Amino acid sequence: ETTQTFPNKASALQWSQRVECEPEKFLTVQVTADHQLVTLGDIIRRYGNEVTPTKKGRGKESYRLRVLQRSHLSGVSLSELKPHHITKFREDRLREVSAGTVLKNLGLLSAVINIGTTEWGLENVLRSNLVSMISKPRAPRARDRRLEAGELERLLEACPSPNPWLRPVVLFAIETGMRRGELLSLTWENVHLDKRYVHLPDTKNGDSRDVPLSPLALELLGGLPRNIRGDQVVIPLHYEALKSAWRRACSEAGISDLRFHDLRHEAT
Repeated sequence: ETTQTFPNKASALQWSQRVECEPEKFLTVQVTADHQLVTLGDIIRRYGNEVTPTKKGRGKESYRLRVLQRSHLSGVSLSELKPHHITKFREDRLREVSAGTVLKNLGLLSAVINIGTTEWGLENVLRSNLVSMISKPRAPRARDRRLEAGELERLLEACPSPNPWLRPVVLFAIETGMRRGELLSLTWENVHLDKRYVHLPDTKNGDSRDVPLSPLALELLGGLPRNIRGDQVVIPLHYEALKSAWRRACSEAGISDLRFHDLRHEAT
């Protein structure tokens, strides 16, 4: 008996028809592919279970994997995967999201296929990475958005309610140039007020770095309630809570097209 799980009924029916029409071809794939990796959805799921949890950006990557899993690609047999399948995915996504997002989706799909061919014994089924064969949407221009006259004042006025942590986070980001993830993961044991710096042991590029503190940054940290344990975070704010509070404050301040990451431009 041969069984397989699919995200929707249509994909399951397509797979069952292929098995009935070409049983020999299917059995070849079964023998070759490790852990019954028959469809692209299979290797996407395994990648999500084994590879993504080891990454710092596993939260965002998990979401992008769900996008791949929900697409028509999930039900495509590895032995029948062709460039036109990925082209259709590209075009479908471009009707929903920006070119930059599509590039990230394609980059992740390419990584999934590479792992399948190099580490999971699928080199005989996936003889090449088909993502490299299709044209990619043009990358968006780098953002150069900065705070305009009066925007910081309006933003700070909108910060106190309903989240009291937003105002110090915004000001600290401008003073230090730290990324959102770095701010929210900073612990008191890595804050050195006497030496006027904070230590970031694990940054986006994988290296550690020290961030000098300006007088305002020192004042901000000194005014925050300090936890007893050193491993407690300085800013007890969840990523989604900050995202929601930021969006609400920008709306109340009448500010458009401003991302939290743009505060790094202000710091620079």
